[in-house]
Amino acid sequence: MRQIPCLQKCFSLVAACVLFVSLVSAQDAISTITTALHAHDYRQAAELARAAIQQSPSDPQLWTLQGVALAGLGNKQEALASFHGALKLAPNHLPALQQEAQLYYEAGDLAGVPVLDHILRLKPGDPMSHAMIAVLEYKHGNCPAAVPHFAKSGDLLDSQLEGLHAYATCLVRLKKLDEAEPVLKRAVRLQDDPREREVLASIQLMTHKPQSAVATLEPLISSSNADAETLELAAKAYEDAGDTEKAVSALRQAILNDPQNVNLYLDFANVSAAHESAQVGINVVNDGIAQQPNAAQLYFARGVLYVQIADYAKAEADLEKSYELDPSQSLTAAAQGLLAVQQNDLDRALLDVRQKLKLKPNDPLLLYLQADVLTQKGAEPGTADFELALQSAKKAVSLRPGLAAARTVLAKLYLQSGQNQQAADQCRKALEIDPKDQTSLYRLIQALRKTGKTADVPELLKQLAVLRQESAKEQKQRYRYKLVEGDTPQ
Repeated sequence: MRQIPCLQKCFSLVAACVLFVSLVSAQDAISTITTALHAHDYRQAAELARAAIQQSPSDPQLWTLQGVALAGLGNKQEALASFHGALKLAPNHLPALQQEAQLYYEAGDLAGVPVLDHILRLKPGDPMSHAMIAVLEYKHGNCPAAVPHFAKSGDLLDSQLEGLHAYATCLVRLKKLDEAEPVLKRAVRLQDDPREREVLASIQLMTHKPQSAVATLEPLISSSNADAETLELAAKAYEDAGDTEKAVSALRQAILNDPQNVNLYLDFANVSAAHESAQVGINVVNDGIAQQPNAAQLYFARGVLYVQIADYAKAEADLEKSYELDPSQSLTAAAQGLLAVQQNDLDRALLDVRQKLKLKPNDPLLLYLQADVLTQKGAEPGTADFELALQSAKKAVSLRPGLAAARTVLAKLYLQSGQNQQAADQCRKALEIDPKDQTSLYRLIQALRKTGKTADVPELLKQLAVLRQESAKEQKQRYRYKLVEGDTPQ
């Protein structure tokens, strides 16, 4: 019995000696494996790691190095298994977690997200982990989850063009355009590519910053080899900034560069219509039709311009031709009805719309137009025409919730039938789509007064006054420039 303490002591010494030898051996192996990895000799590193693990199977560092070697050899699944082995021994072993996350990231696998979350618990605020989570979530279409992580990646993205694109794309999808602009500016600083500038300018136009868009595009449009796409975007920026002369000049040059591009003629037609210069627009669209004689959009645009100068016969012929070339274009069908409305022939307009609704009963534009024409004809609550108008407007809104004009007509019908709260609701939704819609704002004020909820009315009246002032100013600006032959504003 007296020998037992001695034996226990001896065994402890032996165990300590074995542990010391194992540690020394493991450290030597780690050094050797690391050297092989630095030399990209992954096969030798894998063999050395496998042998070392047999000697020291409880060392997570060896399992991690083996995983790195296997990943270098392209054996991704075996590498993951090796990292998992390391994490079973030491769940918070950071190198294994980082290597595992990298493999999932490279494969675009969302399984990497919880691994990266684990890393963030160990290294709070780690920008690389935030960036990797953001890109993984983006690739799987989850922008709401991606954006906060992009924001926490700091300056890391400033050297990652793909990451900046992903961040900006998510912000645009979430309609956070003001936040997308500085991200795109970072992309332009990283790589001053023409397409980068065009994307940035497009966002600036969408956020109503035309002067900024012009400045962004300036290095491109000042060169003699600016392409038609860039010039088209510049024309939009110039027009929105109030410089119609430069807008017309840019469009003219774009058409010369790409005479087959239908959109350029359409843009010119829009500028002409906005400045009461229909004949100049018609002449340019004529050139476009000569280049593209089967482009339905060009006949439609010319038809609209003919309406502006009250040449209804030619307008009707062009709209009919447009419909003939492309019957699927409901806008053309609706425009034919609107032409009859313009001529104050509501019966013909209604007949035309109903004939087209037989072919396309679920067309929101035609349904809206049917409701609008019936309303203009004076359909009274309680009549069949009024009920048809109401149901048409409701259906148009359900089919296309973003069709503000349909909501405006529906609001009017609700007001006429005494459904004042529903009318107010439709007006508010219409104003969300188009904040400058004076008709919806006026009807909202009416509806609120009828419901007795007048707390917001004074502020809404102020908004209406401002909108009318802005409208008058815009009207004056349009008349300030009138195009003549040669595209010279006067």
